[in-house]
Amino acid sequence: MKIAVCVKQVPDTWAEKRLRPADSLLDRESAEGVLNELDEYAVEEALKIQEAHGGEVTIVSMGPERAVETIRKALSMGADAGIHIVDDALSGSDALATSAVLAGVLKDRGFDLIIFGSESTDARMSVVPAMVSERLGLPQLTFAQKVDVNGGTITIERQTDYGFDSVEASSPVVVSVVEKINEPRYPSFKGIMAAKKKPLETLSVADAGVAAGSVGTGAAWSVVADFAARPPKAAGTIVNDEGAGGVKIAEFLATNKII
Repeated sequence: MKIAVCVKQVPDTWAEKRLRPADSLLDRESAEGVLNELDEYAVEEALKIQEAHGGEVTIVSMGPERAVETIRKALSMGADAGIHIVDDALSGSDALATSAVLAGVLKDRGFDLIIFGSESTDARMSVVPAMVSERLGLPQLTFAQKVDVNGGTITIERQTDYGFDSVEASSPVVVSVVEKINEPRYPSFKGIMAAKKKPLETLSVADAGVAAGSVGTGAAWSVVADFAARPPKAAGTIVNDEGAGGVKIAEFLATNKII
């Protein structure tokens, strides 16, 4: 089974995020770039499927030069090869452009299963897996907390407000997974050393079959018109309990329309 896992390098989850005044884009240089936390579950699930059914796992990532570190992290976990789409024209690309580039790279490579994390921690949109499946004309099985492979049939379990959905489709198929699906493994020292020798293919926008003018900030369907720094946290209200503390708290909650 040929499995592709699409991953993204994002600013460290715990770092303070900020936008660049010059172009209103996320300042990715202001924080350490790491493998998107939710994509680690996708990598782990691909490796578990490979261990159970054989095949190979390829990591696919679109990003600047330093995003290669993210691909190497996934390779050190056990993936077999990587594809890095890097091009200055991609800076500022929105979800539509990103999905077009990823689909252009993924098509015609014979992948049976394409796995995503449910979303990236820097955007929180959860739309790219669905967009890629639409562009490729493949069924999508999204927000999976369990994935079963039986020959050419892929079945997922998805939690809902009323219980669980069980959804299946024939491969090739696009799957997105949530953090409840597994516990990602830590790269071993042996895995880290081996990752340095694993094949890594570098592609441009043109290699993906996408016109440079259709990606990047200039082609984005949405823009940040204005932004401001988050105001400092206001001082809290101190209630001294001299016998009427409960009443004062109730009045405060009522004044703020909490009760």
